[in-house]
Amino acid sequence: MISTKNINFSYGQRTAFSFPDIATSRGESLLITGGSGKGKTTLLHLLGGLQRPQNGDIIIEDTNIVTLSEKQLDHFRGKNIGLVLQQSYFIASLDVLENVVLASWLATGKQAGDKARQLLEQLDLKEHLHKLPSQLSIGQQQRVSIARALINEPKLLLADEPTSSLDDENAFKVADMLDHLAKQFGTALVIVTHDQRLKDRFPNQISL
Repeated sequence: MISTKNINFSYGQRTAFSFPDIATSRGESLLITGGSGKGKTTLLHLLGGLQRPQNGDIIIEDTNIVTLSEKQLDHFRGKNIGLVLQQSYFIASLDVLENVVLASWLATGKQAGDKARQLLEQLDLKEHLHKLPSQLSIGQQQRVSIARALINEPKLLLADEPTSSLDDENAFKVADMLDHLAKQFGTALVIVTHDQRLKDRFPNQISL
């Protein structure tokens, strides 16, 4: 589902990264670990097309996203890549359900209300559909982010430090949900983290 080859990236002349090749199939999970400054978030941004490598290939299904124009990449990302970022960015004036529905409308032009509701209920948010994001706990906001990332059934789901701000109970709950939903939707899941609690949860790992 996703494979990379010979990816390199640098910030100016001082900070340069040469990343190992990765390959993850549909429904599989990959944990990428490493200390601060090792390039975990940079790699995730490259895989998601938010930044471009200096050289190398990033192939999602049959598309090498490195070769796409900015417009093509935006379209491809909306349809094929789900992002769960460290900071959950929501439209503050929209409730939980509306925020997830908005993600489907932006990517497809259709409002997948029933599907959004079903996803949120599956993530134990049935009682919070019409609350504002600011009324939720950090763990609940993280689950809304997961629903929003999965609403378009992406081929690739990228999660950046999804458990770092959660206590043990919620960290393992979010990890289990991500893994289960990736298998359910046939999505390749890549998690980048320094959270040592997840090392025993995901056997397929790369350390930067």
